Amino acid sequence: MLKVYSYFNSICTQKVFITLAEKGIDYTTQNVDLFRNEQFSPAYLKINPKGVVPALDHDGRVVIESTLICEYLDDSFPAPRLVPQDPFLRARMRLWSKAVDEQLFEATRELSFSAMFRERMRNMTEEQRQGRYQNVGDPIKRARLISTYEEGVDSPYVFQGIGAFEMAFQKMEKDLQIGGPWLLGTELSLADINMMPFVARMAYLDLLDIWIAERPGCRAWWERVQARPSFVASVPEKVPAADFTAMKNSGGALRARVAERLAEYRRLPKAAA
Repeated sequence: MLKVYSYFNSICTQKVFITLAEKGIDYTTQNVDLFRNEQFSPAYLKINPKGVVPALDHDGRVVIESTLICEYLDDSFPAPRLVPQDPFLRARMRLWSKAVDEQLFEATRELSFSAMFRERMRNMTEEQRQGRYQNVGDPIKRARLISTYEEGVDSPYVFQGIGAFEMAFQKMEKDLQIGGPWLLGTELSLADINMMPFVARMAYLDLLDIWIAERPGCRAWWERVQARPSFVASVPEKVPAADFTAMKNSGGALRARVAERLAEYRRLPKAAA
């Protein structure tokens, strides 16, 4: 039996849901409410000491880290194969996983926070805000949270995030032009699945076209993703309509400033970028 500890609008959990759907694997879920800090409860920290979602329980064996969970599922349930057999393609797939884990996760968190969750924190008391800061055990993550809360889109971390998406879409366009229709060629892989929720979040924040309006390969890839049953079942069908409305409204309010900051990034000298 598979159990996924999840939160419905967690981009990392969505990667796991899509992988499970592609493979047709049955599973149960246990919700971990991130806004009630349930991820920091003693019971959950025994499951995932990092205090994040998702976590996968497979017959009592727990796997954490969404990228590792997706590869674990591919090894444990090998049909259909989502990790290429060819070593070179497998290495390219893991470069996309690395980009998501090391750059786009933080980029999406900062952009999402500046658009939506910043307002939620503004409605907290100072004591509640300080408690939220203290719950972030990593001092680097805490500094990013404080900066994004205080400065919004003008935070240097948000600027870095805007640049991270620019670099990702540049590479995506190049890879899709080489082969396609998927990132590694003709077959869907974890490279695509890892990217799907992050691109979707920018779309739901009404920001995606700022990056891909003039990138036909990226636009066509996104259209294919939206028609994929595994994506539909794992992302739009799991997120409440009210959340979609909130994302669109809050992200839309930042569109002009995000576009300005992207233009700033694109003017940077190539070596500096």
